[in-house]
Amino acid sequence: MGAIVLGLALTLALVAALDPPAPRASAPAISGADAPPDYGDTLRRCRTATEADPECEAAWEAKRRHFFRTEKSKP
Repeated sequence: MGAIVLGLALTLALVAALDPPAPRASAPAISGADAPPDYGDTLRRCRTATEADPECEAAWEAKRRHFFRTEKSKP
């Protein structure tokens, strides 16, 4: 009985080792509409801002909208 179990285990190990892995699905392409807004320099500058700055507030709001995938209607 032990030889049968050992033979099955060895057979399964060989099949798993010789069988090539299934191809994985590629990552979906990011379109221009899904790309994050480019506020790199503004956000870096705003990290250390100590006073209210309308440009910083707008950049952070755009970043939040992109992150949470929400669209705010513009007046």
